[in-house]
Amino acid sequence: MTNQENLTQTPLYQQSVKLKARFTSFGGWEMPVQYRGITEEHQAVRKAAGMFDISHMGKFTLQGKNLIDQLQNLVPSDLNRLQPGQAQYTVLLNPQGGIIDDIIIYYQGTDSTGIQRAVIIVNAATTDKDKAWIIPHLDLNSLQFQDISANQVLIAVQGKKAANHLQTLVSSDLTPIPAFGHLETTILGQPAFLARTGYTGEDGFEVMVNPVVGIELWKHLYDAGVIPCGLGARDTLRLEAAMALYGQDIDDTTTPLEAGLSWLVHLDSKGDFIGRKVLEQQKAEGVKRRLVGLQTQGRNIARHGYPVLAAGKVVGEITSGTLSPTLGYPIALAYVPTQLASVKQQLEVEIRGKAYPATIVKRPFYRSKNRVTN
Repeated sequence: MTNQENLTQTPLYQQSVKLKARFTSFGGWEMPVQYRGITEEHQAVRKAAGMFDISHMGKFTLQGKNLIDQLQNLVPSDLNRLQPGQAQYTVLLNPQGGIIDDIIIYYQGTDSTGIQRAVIIVNAATTDKDKAWIIPHLDLNSLQFQDISANQVLIAVQGKKAANHLQTLVSSDLTPIPAFGHLETTILGQPAFLARTGYTGEDGFEVMVNPVVGIELWKHLYDAGVIPCGLGARDTLRLEAAMALYGQDIDDTTTPLEAGLSWLVHLDSKGDFIGRKVLEQQKAEGVKRRLVGLQTQGRNIARHGYPVLAAGKVVGEITSGTLSPTLGYPIALAYVPTQLASVKQQLEVEIRGKAYPATIVKRPFYRSKNRVTN
């Protein structure tokens, strides 16, 4: 267990202490990295259900007239496509087209007076940066922006049995909620925001409630047999699903077109937005590098920062890598030159001074049969 100063603890911290979790520092927070073991927690999500304390994530609420129009300038995705109860995974861009953060915008709809409401969830380590970027781009005379990060618990319940476990505690029927659907409901008789989203590649939900309710919800789920999971399993699960980790696979120097996130970029259906000119140029000329999936042999794990080689020369770098608990072999993400970014392309990864064969494979590495579609 860590005992570091100046680390923030979530309202569920003591619950994890009671479960004898191992902790680590992450984005200024003291977070559980594992409880029973990464592999056991990983398999719990793939085969049944696991729960994660993700209360460290940044949580913003916005309301006001023309809210969607004001947010349009900040992201490359066309938010006018959203209907009430729908959400958009997207990215904040700087003028160079680089990714400030990847976020989810949950559109809650417009009331009879024309007031629009939305919830935005951002990464923990970038909460302050995102807030400092977003607010100056909004008209706060017409909008109300609130940072509710510190006074809300966020629990992710993930896996094919996640809905079964939550349904007994939720007043709303979870069955018709599509992927990225969300609603305001009650859990344990108290107000809650619930979304069919997650970071594991499985079906699941993310639930936002006040800390008192959050602690009770955690206890109820644990007593029902939902396995607590830490950041270790969260990382192996998201990597199998080829979901980007901000600060490793994407950052201020990578564009969504380079990162394989072109499906977030709606150049044809929306007007101007920050970074548009760069993305237009990249689309016209083609990107010089791409994020690809790699498979290595045996148990030779390619870790973050390891060089990628072609014909003995360094051509790229690993951004994320692990031994896949589900697949049983090492997988990784890496940026390589576009001319080398084809599936089945043979490359090498330098691991502890020795080059090992690596093959570019399709992403995601793992695709669940249990995921609900939009």
